[in-house]
Amino acid sequence: MAVYAAIDIGTNTLRLLVAEAAGPDHFTVLHQEQTIARLGEGLIPSRLLQDVPMRRSLAVLRRFAETARHFKALHVAAVATSAVREASNRKEFVAGVLRESGLSIQVIDGNEEARLTLLGVRYGLRLGSSRVLVMDIGGGSTEFILAKGEAIETIVSTGLGVVKLTEAHLKSDPPTPSELKAIEQVVAERVGRLRAELPDLEGTTLIGTAGTPTTLAAIDLGLTVYSPTHVNGHRLSMTRTRQLLHALAMRPLVERSKIPLLEPGRADVIVAGTALLLTVMGALGYDEFVVSDSGLREGILLDLLRQQAVRS
Repeated sequence: MAVYAAIDIGTNTLRLLVAEAAGPDHFTVLHQEQTIARLGEGLIPSRLLQDVPMRRSLAVLRRFAETARHFKALHVAAVATSAVREASNRKEFVAGVLRESGLSIQVIDGNEEARLTLLGVRYGLRLGSSRVLVMDIGGGSTEFILAKGEAIETIVSTGLGVVKLTEAHLKSDPPTPSELKAIEQVVAERVGRLRAELPDLEGTTLIGTAGTPTTLAAIDLGLTVYSPTHVNGHRLSMTRTRQLLHALAMRPLVERSKIPLLEPGRADVIVAGTALLLTVMGALGYDEFVVSDSGLREGILLDLLRQQAVRS
């Protein structure tokens, strides 16, 4: 069977998935990994990718390309999201990646990011024809996808990214109540406008994907070794999410970083991510959300498999 690879180049995290295709809609994972490279560090307000984050990310992408070659991947789809699409020097970064790793990057807009994320979430949770609101919490933006089955009703891409929110509002260690309140106000204002863009949400399930929801699920489950099987489909209530936010926000960064499965590169942004999640739940009237371990990375791979099936 043919082997393919997908790379998700996010604002905070770079993710690799290498898999053996078993058809246009199914694959077997051979290798997966992620590294928090914080590509979008310092992007605001200059709108420039900074030298050090770019070098960090280039080193990771070189390693990802080597891993894909090791598994003899026939094709590698590398997709960049918020940080790269918003950067005025994105062409320099894309050219540097091609030169140093051989990877050709596709920079996608928020709508395409949402479409691919839905593909991955539906695959991972086996959603069938369910009507859902998927929330993809990224470092540079958060996407909302309202869909029934594969039919997308509405896509809204926002600038609510956990790296952006952290850099803009969380100056103290641990964060002060007023700093947390500032995040809640920013998110509530944006979600208030979002509510007008979404049709009736009655009967929908809220699904959270990406690093914030999966990390919260792992913490709630008390895992010491990350388990996609346990995290995928885990439910978190608003009450439990609020408890987790309080427990995380009251600890200084050095103590937060000691929590099992809370990587140092996520420990500083998890507070903003949890506050965002909690505020969205309250504003949109959800008592709980379902965690999806699958997301954009898996959607990139599935889209690649479908393209290859059409060509063959």
